[in-house]
Amino acid sequence: MNTTLALSDTFGSDLVRGIGAILLYGVIGLLLMFAGFYAIDWTTPGKLSKLVTQGLPNAVIVTASGLLSMAFIVVVAIFNSASDLTEGLITSLVYGLLGIVVQVIAVRLLEWATRIDVASTIESEKFAPVSIVVAAAHIGLGLVVAVGIS
Repeated sequence: MNTTLALSDTFGSDLVRGIGAILLYGVIGLLLMFAGFYAIDWTTPGKLSKLVTQGLPNAVIVTASGLLSMAFIVVVAIFNSASDLTEGLITSLVYGLLGIVVQVIAVRLLEWATRIDVASTIESEKFAPVSIVVAAAHIGLGLVVAVGIS
């Protein structure tokens, strides 16, 4: 008995379309991550990229958690985008940007409510346990915003 494996007639075009979608969503995701980083940097006292480069532990923790929270938002925005590629790219971009704005506002409000002095925390050369609280706020609110997108 001979068995022949055959590909569907649209296999090639489907594959190319899938690769194109991955690349386009990758670009959207990268742009949103840049936007998220700069939103965190702009609204956080001090220049985060400089503080991270200096190796200040609290700045590293806060920045890493901020980026992780933004990644949650971007991933969920892409995952819940429309099935049509063009509509999906647009909804991912819009939901991602809105999610980033909501995330930044929520984190800043939480920091204000808890009276955490983020500037002195991230500029400290010694580990400050309060940086874990700020990191948890970033991650927790990022998850809340991400689920809100879905």
